[in-house]
Amino acid sequence: MKKNLINFIVTLIIAIILSQYLPWWHVMVAGFVSALFFSLDRAAVFFIPFLAVFLFWTVYALWLSNANDFILAEKIAVLLPLGGNWAVLLLVTGCIGGIAAGVSAILGKQCRMLVKR
Repeated sequence: MKKNLINFIVTLIIAIILSQYLPWWHVMVAGFVSALFFSLDRAAVFFIPFLAVFLFWTVYALWLSNANDFILAEKIAVLLPLGGNWAVLLLVTGCIGGIAAGVSAILGKQCRMLVKR
């Protein structure tokens, strides 16, 4: 449990810091680095970075969309098959970032195992 919390916090902090300097793929670097230095077991390797980045991207998208009363989010939700629902768009945004972080965390774990041998 302690390693899960540490990995969650480290992934979240790295993602927040790197979001200031890198494009959208900064979450992949955050997931990779956190899994490289803080080893997790089984499915937690994917789900802990997934949840950290999902939370970060969803809250950040909510904060950005709130600044313009969700006008742009509603228009994009109309373009996608979401029925104009901006809340679903924010969840889809979080899922995309979470999947990217989770897959890169699996790569980080594999690299850690490769170097460990």
